[in-house]
Amino acid sequence: MEHLADEAVRSRPRRRWTARLTVGVAVLFAAGTAVRAGGLESGALLVPLVSFTPYFAVAALVVLGVAIGTRTRAAIAVMLAVCACLAWSVVPRAVAASGSAEGRPLRVLTANLNGGRGDAQTIVDLVRRLDVDVLSLQELTFSARDRLAAAGLAGLLPYEVTKPDTRGPVGSGVYARYPLRERTGVFQPVGHRMPVAEVALPGGPAVEVVVVHPVAPVPSTVPEWEAGVGTLPPAPSSGAPRILAGDFNATLDHAVFRRLLGTGYTDAAAATGQGLVPTWPMRRFPPLVAIDHVLTDGRAGAVGVQIHDVPGSDHRALFADLRVRPA
Repeated sequence: MEHLADEAVRSRPRRRWTARLTVGVAVLFAAGTAVRAGGLESGALLVPLVSFTPYFAVAALVVLGVAIGTRTRAAIAVMLAVCACLAWSVVPRAVAASGSAEGRPLRVLTANLNGGRGDAQTIVDLVRRLDVDVLSLQELTFSARDRLAAAGLAGLLPYEVTKPDTRGPVGSGVYARYPLRERTGVFQPVGHRMPVAEVALPGGPAVEVVVVHPVAPVPSTVPEWEAGVGTLPPAPSSGAPRILAGDFNATLDHAVFRRLLGTGYTDAAAATGQGLVPTWPMRRFPPLVAIDHVLTDGRAGAVGVQIHDVPGSDHRALFADLRVRPA
């Protein structure tokens, strides 16, 4: 009996330290959740970290399990609140919205060519197989444009508004099955080239397509990145329906991106239950985060989304099957 009593005395400090550690970890998770929920991320550290909110949510479940196992009531209470908040933020993008979109079909494919290194034949094969109407390309170079033409893109999408560059991430372009008219003055791009074009869809008014590609939020460019996303044109309530398609360098967890959605856009992948499918990076690591998007205003919606690998690119291509209602 004396031995058992001594063991109980020795175990009390261990339990106290375990409880304190568990509570400390719970407080850290609560702080991280507050940053995400309040849109408080800023700077070169928090902006990239917020991209990993879905993984943070999984880790929170593990911590909740540990808190339950150690019977640490304070930590259990904190982690229940954390998990509820994160679930509210993350789970809806994995659940398809009820109902079906109606209107004219518009099949959109967006792909980042990684400084022109993305395989042109793969892009053309995707356009052909998916019966694409509009192709949005980022990091388009002159040589990539020539390879796309040689692979037969012009025979599938004969109209284009392209602004390529010699090399690097600056160039962009849009190709279409139907006549295009370049629009100017819609917004002032901050970042790389972001052309805007009206697509003359048959059977109704034109649809406006914006090729999106702000700079990446690396330490030296976080303010420019935030300005690039923040100055994208808001969802219109009249005129031509507007679609934003491209590499946003932002996830559904970034506050600046959520503010853009708040103007009236819907993310096609999230609306079809594909919002957690990652699109970047695709080189040394498996893809981890979803930064490529197709957004529609309130007069269009997605009935399906697919993600496809593109050899030579560090991004996966995103295909959205849309339905556009009359303006």
